[in-house]
Amino acid sequence: MSSFVTITHEDCLGHDTGPHHRERPWRLETVRGLIDEMELPVIEAREASDEDLLLGHDPAYLEALEEVFAREEHADLDSDTHVSPGSRRASRLGAGGALQAVNLVLSGEAKRVFVATRPPGHHATRTRAMGFCIYGNTGLAALHALERHGLSRVAVLDFDVHHGNGTQDILWDEPRSLFISSHQEPKSLWPGTGARSETGAHDNVLNLPLASGSGASEMKVAWEDGLARLEAFKPELIIVSAGFDAHREDDISGLLWTAGDYWWLTNAIRGVARRCCEGRIVSCLEGGYNPTALAEGAAAHLEALAR
Repeated sequence: MSSFVTITHEDCLGHDTGPHHRERPWRLETVRGLIDEMELPVIEAREASDEDLLLGHDPAYLEALEEVFAREEHADLDSDTHVSPGSRRASRLGAGGALQAVNLVLSGEAKRVFVATRPPGHHATRTRAMGFCIYGNTGLAALHALERHGLSRVAVLDFDVHHGNGTQDILWDEPRSLFISSHQEPKSLWPGTGARSETGAHDNVLNLPLASGSGASEMKVAWEDGLARLEAFKPELIIVSAGFDAHREDDISGLLWTAGDYWWLTNAIRGVARRCCEGRIVSCLEGGYNPTALAEGAAAHLEALAR
């Protein structure tokens, strides 16, 4: 058994959003470069099937997507979410890679897995693409673990600077899940969701909004609350939406995190995982739109997972 492996695929670079879009191939190239530099084990991602995607998405939404993909041309799913001829394969590799990671961890072939794919997934709801995201990778992974592997409790943690509204939507009615998201407060950053008052249909959602301009101390106070809730839940698997756009160098937001903060939080998550679920963690790449910030944050996250 390997303690830590990564899953990625070069075909995720084929999701062509154009030269001026925030979410471009260089993001994945940066993370894949870190994986190479650190000499981490790599497994190729496999595509999600229609049955996989139906775990968390409405059939009508998937049918509408297939109609767009069948045209094999550039198109906008919404004002932020662009697709190209390579987007169908790239997005299915992202969703499939997340499910593949769950399989590896629950079969005992690995303890921790990082999935380096694009496009990201945490804004895709059950019924629509949103915010650069097409499929809800981490939400699908959680439902895969619950429905197909028979787990009783799965947690999804999201530390991207934007609220994981799509994952929240997918898991809202799922009592066997716990979704915890830290993000910049909704009044000052898109998508405008993620208030403390949003708690899920079964008190299974915990939102940790952070004020613009806040940094390490505020983050740690929030996540000490979140990690206590996580440990009380006693998850059998922890899934992470790992976005690196809360970094102080990323101008998409107003948070002031550093590489050390990502290391601290990842290490703290590992501590809960060791105590609750035999150390089992699946982490999936989400946002991060500044080259320096993405490289520093992802490197810290990978180092903390790999050690």
